[in-house]
Amino acid sequence: MILVNTETIPGMQILEVKGLVQGNTIRAKHFGRDIAAGFKNLVGGELKGYTELLTEARREAIERMIAQAQQLEANAIVNVRFTTSAVTQGAAELYAYGTAVVAQ
Repeated sequence: MILVNTETIPGMQILEVKGLVQGNTIRAKHFGRDIAAGFKNLVGGELKGYTELLTEARREAIERMIAQAQQLEANAIVNVRFTTSAVTQGAAELYAYGTAVVAQ
């Protein structure tokens, strides 16, 4: 599956637009990560626990988006975008979306 954040795929032609596809996941913070983040706020630096959490969430949302595109028999997704939103205190949604197409 080809994923691009542009409207076209260089060197390929879009033959058919299958429609909007999306994938999302909602993740809650882990108590242990919160403690580590609190300490990092005192001394500064990357919050690696949260970086890993967002990386996992992004991967899962992409996989769900790709699965939906495959059901539509698409071989590429163009205009891929990501967004996040707070769902409740301590939980956030990561949402991936794009347009499923058949490209050659």
